Amino acid sequence: MNVLMSNDPTPYDHIVFTEFDGAEGILVDLDTKKYYQLNETAMLIWKGLENGRSASALADELVANYEVTPEDARQNVEIILKKFEAYKLVARK
Repeated sequence: MNVLMSNDPTPYDHIVFTEFDGAEGILVDLDTKKYYQLNETAMLIWKGLENGRSASALADELVANYEVTPEDARQNVEIILKKFEAYKLVARK
């Protein structure tokens, strides 16, 4: 069983988010000028991070909005957060 980290990430100020039709979004790193396309799940997680939501709250939101088990939701959140970190889009508190 994977355990979510207690120090939840927060988006860097130089990352700009734009949503398209509620189904996908784009992140732009203003420092590097790189673009990152987000699917619906990643977009929900990013918007939650912008609003200060914890990783566990984000997993709960996935369970409430999609047909996914709590364990799968936690794993999905963890995977996406690790990708955000790898691309230097978020920082740990």
